[in-house]
Amino acid sequence: MFQEIEKDNLTEIIAENEIVVVQYAASWCGNCRIMKPKFKMLANQHENIPFIIVDAEQFPNSRKLAKVDNLPTFATFKNGALLNQSQTNKAEVLAELVQEAIQ
Repeated sequence: MFQEIEKDNLTEIIAENEIVVVQYAASWCGNCRIMKPKFKMLANQHENIPFIIVDAEQFPNSRKLAKVDNLPTFATFKNGALLNQSQTNKAEVLAELVQEAIQ
């Protein structure tokens, strides 16, 4: 499931799901735009896992759930806690994060 949140409710989504994959992005971020289709593709391969895009500037509470100091940042949450994260523009690194979360 792919979703771009429209309110600062990532905490609720994480609480309701065993695994959540997040892309922290911003509208001005070129690498974020490059990674978005790759993120969507992974979401389509894992339809039972929420893949969420968070505007890191618009939703500060959601941003605080991971250490976001560069964009794009990808984070995986498992059983309500931050499992891992990476600041990358490489699809293979993102795929590894997802694999780690589902194992």
